[in-house]
Amino acid sequence: MALTGLLLIGFLLMHMFGNFKMFLGEEAFNHYAGWLKGETPDGGILYPIMPAGAFIWVFRTVLVAAVLLHVYSALTLWQRAKAATPSAYQAKRTLSQTYSARTMRWGGVILAGVLIFHLAQFTVHSALTAGSFGATYADSPYKMFVGEFQQWWMVALYAIWMATVAMHVRHGFWSAFATLGANTSPKAHTVLNACAWAVAILLYIGFIFAPVAVLFGWIH
Repeated sequence: MALTGLLLIGFLLMHMFGNFKMFLGEEAFNHYAGWLKGETPDGGILYPIMPAGAFIWVFRTVLVAAVLLHVYSALTLWQRAKAATPSAYQAKRTLSQTYSARTMRWGGVILAGVLIFHLAQFTVHSALTAGSFGATYADSPYKMFVGEFQQWWMVALYAIWMATVAMHVRHGFWSAFATLGANTSPKAHTVLNACAWAVAILLYIGFIFAPVAVLFGWIH
């Protein structure tokens, strides 16, 4: 659970960095998207160590495996926690938890559902909301991004989703490092908590910045 969670947080940070290339213009963002897929003249990322276009499939495979393992771990831990819950004939005590900690399970379910839509929208292109998928979008990931986030309701939905992501990451980051043995003292607890909040806030601002810029016409 901890290792796959940290891997997924690392992916989110890389994804956020890629989205900032929207501010460099259409050519830069489209080159970045093509570079990841091995479609650029230089062969793309990790070429010639890997054949052109191979990296993206290896990356997707690892990412899907991490998500599946994360979900499996969550279900396993939930079943163990349920089995350890005292019955109605025994004393039952509710532990003091943050809101993000109490909503981790249902938050994860919501994240999974919206993630499927997000992939259908920007990866498979079967759920684009700004019109049917045509040559304009097919030739320019930049225009696809702009077209989708010119709609205020899409930006609002994305902002809510990213708030859920940030809450999940805040608790997950702290919990992962605590699980791996980093929570060794009150000072370490404070540092971990501060780092968890910093990563969560960074991801939220970083992911919502480009869609908001599109909505207000700063990116067009």
